[in-house]
Amino acid sequence: MNYHPFILPFSLGAIFLFAVISFKFILWIRNLDRKQRYFVNKNIFSFKTISAFWEVIREALIHRNIYKKNPLLGYMHMSLAFGWFLLIVVGKIESSLYAGTFFEEPWLAIFFKYFAKEQHEFFGAAFFSFAMDFLLLIVLSGVFLAVIKRFISKFVGIKKATKHNKFDRIALASLWWIFPLRLLAESSTAAISGNGDFLTGSVGTLLKAIPVEALELPLWWAYSSVLCIFFVSLPFSRYMHIPTEIVLVFLRKWGATIGEQYSGLTDIQINSCSRCGICIDACQLNFAASINNVQSVYFIRDTRYGNLTDNVANNCLMCGRCVEACPVGLELTLVRQQLRNKAEIPGKHYFDYSQAKTIKDKTDVIYFAGCMTHLTPTIIIAMKKIFNEAGIRFWFMDEDKGLCCGRPMRQQGYIQQSKDLISKNMRLIASSGAKLLVTSCPICYKSFTEEYVLDIPVMHHSEYIKTLIDNKSLKLNKTDLSIVFHDPCELGRGSGIYEQPRDILKQVGELRKCSLEREEALCCGGSLANTVIELETQIKIRNHALEVLTESKPEVLATACPLCKKSFIHGNKAKVMDIAEIVAENIILQTKIKTLTKQSMHLTKDLKTKIN
Repeated sequence: MNYHPFILPFSLGAIFLFAVISFKFILWIRNLDRKQRYFVNKNIFSFKTISAFWEVIREALIHRNIYKKNPLLGYMHMSLAFGWFLLIVVGKIESSLYAGTFFEEPWLAIFFKYFAKEQHEFFGAAFFSFAMDFLLLIVLSGVFLAVIKRFISKFVGIKKATKHNKFDRIALASLWWIFPLRLLAESSTAAISGNGDFLTGSVGTLLKAIPVEALELPLWWAYSSVLCIFFVSLPFSRYMHIPTEIVLVFLRKWGATIGEQYSGLTDIQINSCSRCGICIDACQLNFAASINNVQSVYFIRDTRYGNLTDNVANNCLMCGRCVEACPVGLELTLVRQQLRNKAEIPGKHYFDYSQAKTIKDKTDVIYFAGCMTHLTPTIIIAMKKIFNEAGIRFWFMDEDKGLCCGRPMRQQGYIQQSKDLISKNMRLIASSGAKLLVTSCPICYKSFTEEYVLDIPVMHHSEYIKTLIDNKSLKLNKTDLSIVFHDPCELGRGSGIYEQPRDILKQVGELRKCSLEREEALCCGGSLANTVIELETQIKIRNHALEVLTESKPEVLATACPLCKKSFIHGNKAKVMDIAEIVAENIILQTKIKTLTKQSMHLTKDLKTKIN
């Protein structure tokens, strides 16, 4: 039997790891909500499961998304994850062929070179010997990069490495030692028995210069012990993401989505964070305001260990840049919103005043400006001109400024209050008989499309204006105006609307590119979601965004969000206009041309009459 007492630390650690992980997964799966369980049960025996296996290979092992964002960092993760996986798989095949059975001792593959010292005669022995050395070299290169990343993060393209807690540091240190000790242990045996290949054999030759016989067993004990330390610390460290990310991939493929309330899927998302630090570099609080302790990686970490403070929970723009950057695709803003969930404020029902609102005449289109649009009234004036020019019968639903879409309350965690307002708004919308709802605020747009149950479509005014232009209801003057477009967070990353605003602006003037746009667009800094941020910090974020947006020195900085306009307009970097204002300004010019043309025709007609 292939046995030595040094296998005990490894074996005990592996048993502990399996027990703890099994307990956690059972608990999280049981805590899935009803909707999540429904989709899992529906799709678990479908082709989606096969698709999930392929996704695990691409993302959990090869780390394709990290490769896209940072090739060197992607290689580091891939070499550690996929390299170690292949060491296990190829090692298992090698040990099974050596033992002549698939049911050999479970530790044989881990300590193969110690127990298989004689000349191997099984099929492919030379290939497996080379392959195992080659895979070990790949993993060691990943360890080397991981050490460099920890101390010189810029070398791998990250400005700041993540700060770790005690369990993270223990797990990290043990992980760093696992493969160098494996190399030394296998090389010491190779020096004595001559069973090494190009890597372990070469290192073994160097070890012959010292009394290697006395080092062999201590090195195998050390290798087994650091494996034990890593296994024991893994469930309580960042490395829990290794098994949990696999479960998350399957749940997503089966259709489980995160909801408003904390559930087992939230726990799985929190434990799927590898704390790679990519979200730190993506956060404007970090690179524009030098605040580097509240980013999503720290929010997730503190939530997981029960150390979450109000400052970390609430000091977030919730702009979605971290979500876009996250290689695991964690729904970080939704998780943060769940953790902000507050109890209902005692008292009478909310927003009773809205019940008194009625609509006298049926309408075709509802226009909902939104709270922030009322603070930038020129957008409302522009939209009225657009509606009138296109001959649209519309109802200005929140003209008296008494209604809100409910999303600002939801972002602060007042879910029940938001639902109460939403139900009242839905009844009012249904009574209008309208066929379409148009809003100027991306925050309202996201609320109406995601949180309301309506029988009519919802459009942001940039989408609606594009439709009016396409069906010839509006005609714009082409000018030589130079324009840069700023993608609002909720409109771009939040709703995927990028092309319609650009298509409109191209018909008005010269649209210039920005170095950070579309998915990488910067937040204006005026986020309603952040209740902690100070005015000075907001100004820093805004000014940095303005510097990026005005690099090409445009005549106009265009946006499609009243909050962004209100933030940027005080920066005095460029003329700031909403897309509706730019369109309305050109419609006015076109209308004047039409009027002058009509007047000219009347004068010509009068002159002809007089001559005759």
